[in-house]
Amino acid sequence: MSTFTNLARANAIGANSYLLRLEGRSVLLDCGLHPRLEGSDATPDLALLPPRLDAAILTHSHLDHAGALPVLRRARPDARVFMTAASAALNDVLLHNSVNVMQRRRDEVQAAEPLFSHREADLAARVWQEIPLGQPWSLGGERLAEPDEEPVTFQFEHAGHILGSCAALFHVGDRRVLYTGDINLEDQTVSRAARLPTEQVDALIIETTRGDYDRPADFKRANEEARFGHALAEALERGAVLIPVFALGKTQEVLAQLLRFRENGTLRRERPIYIGGLSTRITELHDQFAGSGEFHRKHSDLLRRLGTIKLMGAEAAAHFPRRGCIYALSSGMMTEGTLSHTFARKLLGLEQHSIFFVGYADPDSPAGRIKAAARGDLVELGQETPAQTLRCQTDKFDFSAHADRESIRDYVGRVAPKKVFLVHGDTPALEWFRQTLSTDLPNSEIVIPAPGVEIPLW
Repeated sequence: MSTFTNLARANAIGANSYLLRLEGRSVLLDCGLHPRLEGSDATPDLALLPPRLDAAILTHSHLDHAGALPVLRRARPDARVFMTAASAALNDVLLHNSVNVMQRRRDEVQAAEPLFSHREADLAARVWQEIPLGQPWSLGGERLAEPDEEPVTFQFEHAGHILGSCAALFHVGDRRVLYTGDINLEDQTVSRAARLPTEQVDALIIETTRGDYDRPADFKRANEEARFGHALAEALERGAVLIPVFALGKTQEVLAQLLRFRENGTLRRERPIYIGGLSTRITELHDQFAGSGEFHRKHSDLLRRLGTIKLMGAEAAAHFPRRGCIYALSSGMMTEGTLSHTFARKLLGLEQHSIFFVGYADPDSPAGRIKAAARGDLVELGQETPAQTLRCQTDKFDFSAHADRESIRDYVGRVAPKKVFLVHGDTPALEWFRQTLSTDLPNSEIVIPAPGVEIPLW
């Protein structure tokens, strides 16, 4: 029997993790941490794992998909974890940074004890196996000539989301199961569009992040990039521009656009560009991997070509935003204690400065609250931070690394799954896809999987 179980503790964007039972084999799909919760509440419900876990698949290195890998290693120390080479390099940096963040939160705001230690992060890496895209593998980690050499095999496909991201296609006898992870079906500045299977699949597990957002019919990414560049040039004449970004993915996307703006004359070359410490290390890895694969566009060597300035520690705390300077700082959610949060507090009440948003922000995060506010509104920036009046300029640009809902809808229609599992979305997004796909595919079963419930795959 083959089944699917949602191990997340709620249907939302958070600790993504799912269990597949495939004809007697057990496979974990991702193992993330919820960005706003603490302790065991932030992890998947790993108590639902079977005594034996044959393998785990990691689709990419964002913490909501990879952040609990050391916790998984503690629970199932022998389970091998498959990922791309880029994801392995990124995980090594991000998991250790996660320990530092958890320790700092414990010491500064009496948060919960860290979920794992630096030693456990190192131990977790011992069971990682790096595999390339497009090659069939057994769950034991052997490269195969053909997918049908084993009763259950898998292969990675390019997902187009961030550096190293992949989807996982399973062959179970003559049946096929596709788990997309996070996908983007259009070219970004630094990553090419996903290259997913186009033949019919029997079961599809697909993200729904942008199901509650209706992109305008006339939207064109090139036009949005041009609008961003011109708005940036104008704002820099008045003051500084803060761009809150995730260290992985969005930082490199923004830096590549800034490089393009310099090259085409939109942005003056003397405009200083500041980034944070973790973003620097992640961009170094991006520059190492991005130029070597067909799925990543040739935007490598970003740090040298842009001459970025690194802010960190006491220097960052003392630095005040200056006119004509760009601050592409993490975190993208403006979580308390991060550089973007620190700089937002400094410039939020000053009319000459600007904050530009270039991606998703949880509505309950400081970034989400600023995005939703109008000038003159009082904005709550966190439990430890006094509310401030929003007086600076704000603008929003659509450079999401997630596929828009209509492109996902079109893709699901092309592969015509017999069963669709909707994951990685808030309730409005999940419901839009459930209703829309039920109409599009009346002979298919569309499922929003409740946490902890085992559901037949077919």
